[in-house]
Amino acid sequence: MSDVSIDTTKIELFSRHIAMYREPHARDGYEALADRYASRIDTKAHNAFYERPATISLLPDVNGRRVLDAGCGPGKYAEILVERGAEVLGIDVSPSMVKLATERLGDRASFIVADMAEPLDFLQAGSFDVILAPLSLDYVENWTPVFHEFSRVLRPRGLFIFSITHPAADMAEDICENYFQVEPVVEVWTGFGNPPATVHRFRHPLGYTISTLLDGGFTLDQVLEPVPTGEFADVLPEDYALLSRRPGFLCIRAVNGTLRGEVDKQ
Repeated sequence: MSDVSIDTTKIELFSRHIAMYREPHARDGYEALADRYASRIDTKAHNAFYERPATISLLPDVNGRRVLDAGCGPGKYAEILVERGAEVLGIDVSPSMVKLATERLGDRASFIVADMAEPLDFLQAGSFDVILAPLSLDYVENWTPVFHEFSRVLRPRGLFIFSITHPAADMAEDICENYFQVEPVVEVWTGFGNPPATVHRFRHPLGYTISTLLDGGFTLDQVLEPVPTGEFADVLPEDYALLSRRPGFLCIRAVNGTLRGEVDKQ
């Protein structure tokens, strides 16, 4: 990723800021879970046979393009991107995840500890062609500054692709106090072995998702409500039946650049 200009001085200052002043909501959960999560990321049904195929389907041809993997986890998406010819920089708030991603990819991609909820001052404006944020925005409460920063570091007409927990999924689980508000959610994950992991995230309403994206300078390009693949049924038939009729994830592709001003003039 040597072609992407990064201010290493600002990375050092930024890392100190995280360590001294901020304890991101999901960091503790993922630090405790990191090794177990990485060991199952290739085959866990909800990832391998559900969310990941849907999100990947929204990618353009990334050969020779610069991609920011925002919330890179243990590096599975970065690996896919590199295999398709992309130059990848991955960021994650979890030092353990960054370590695992670096071990997985070696020098084929670059990874740094960074919190997408904070300004990405170490990245130059217009330095990426694609930003990919798979299931990472769920752990950020306020998306407004995040989307503005993503718009800044993307080139004009660059693509922002992300997946989130579907707002309807939380409604179906009856964990919403007020659907129309951004709300904290605490989950206990048992699918990665013992001990169970407690993970903090946020639930964002659909209207907030779309309006914040548009206000951040993006044009909505594609919305995908995926269903699991056939391989999912072989592993978890009951969950497959449920997710084939009730949404679990929402995948979105947006273009950096807004048409709102043009619409307002009409």
